[in-house]
Amino acid sequence: MFQSRTMTAIVCHGPKDYRVEAVGRPEPKRRELVLKIDACGICASDCKCWSGANMFWGGQNPYVKPPVIPGHEFFGRVDQIGEEAAEHFGVAVGDRVIAEQIVPCDKCRYCRSGSYWMCEVHNIFGFQKQVADGGMCEYMRIPETARVHKIPEEISLEDAAIIEPLACAIHTVNRGDIQLDDVVVIAGAGPLGLFMTQIAHLKTPKKLVVIDLVPERLALAKSFGADVVINPREEDPIEIVRGLTEGYGCDVYIETTGVPAGVTQGLEIIRKLGRFVEFSVFGAETTADWSIIGDRKELDIRGAHLAPYCYPVAIDLLQRGLVTSKGIVTHHYGLKDWDVAIEKAYGLDSIKVLLRPGYGADAAG
Repeated sequence: MFQSRTMTAIVCHGPKDYRVEAVGRPEPKRRELVLKIDACGICASDCKCWSGANMFWGGQNPYVKPPVIPGHEFFGRVDQIGEEAAEHFGVAVGDRVIAEQIVPCDKCRYCRSGSYWMCEVHNIFGFQKQVADGGMCEYMRIPETARVHKIPEEISLEDAAIIEPLACAIHTVNRGDIQLDDVVVIAGAGPLGLFMTQIAHLKTPKKLVVIDLVPERLALAKSFGADVVINPREEDPIEIVRGLTEGYGCDVYIETTGVPAGVTQGLEIIRKLGRFVEFSVFGAETTADWSIIGDRKELDIRGAHLAPYCYPVAIDLLQRGLVTSKGIVTHHYGLKDWDVAIEKAYGLDSIKVLLRPGYGADAAG
């Protein structure tokens, strides 16, 4: 059967210059795979990269190296296997798989010590073409150093498509070291915040509070186990949380709003000796009074980055039905509908937007 040597892909050429193009279809080299992509989510960081955020495009050596196919929230089926790749990855043609978002170098001090998610080179799928294009395309090459995991067939397409953000949420919640008597606040009820809500609920804290500006997202958070939901346009989060904690403040604050107000709010709302977990990718620098961290409260500030060792946990939780994508995956688009999809993902009337090769305008075309 004839196979075309080209494929449809979204190609990033610069901020707000992403184009639907016909590009060469990848071929696997030694210890590499090619996946046929089933779906690829549009992440908040994809939106910020598309919009031109300085963290992606600023400085003398910008992180993004166009032209490149974006997308790191992908999964698919093994379509081609390079020499030794079957043994290297433990997969066969037709297997349903996902690769972690980072492509570690396996040579730096972090990779060699097991902290591969903090790789000094730090290539992520979809940002540097010379390492690996991302998943907003029909077929995708998986390099030798990628971390690959099998996905059970019984997991739905929508659940499989959110393994990456769910794994990030698991790592973030774990960084909070939640105890049974903790009052936990999650700021932001986007996709990551809603997955964090589900994971934090499984930790059974004393009280779980979620803060967001969108009523529909707060309703979802409530359905996922939040005890208290707060819309700061209508209520004072600091007053409510102090009322829940005899005036002290929350034990754990998880920041996933991606806006500066989420940080400054957290520094006020958290108790002395509390644990502040920062996950967000910010589009602009954030200014805060650092004397709160040291002199006033002696806070434990913890970053959370990517999803080390959490993909198998995410897959297991989905397989057991303990977490879900229902209500979070809100929109599906084909690759040819990119312009509509990114505008939808950038707005507040969606939560998680998926790109699916062959869907919608792709199939019609």
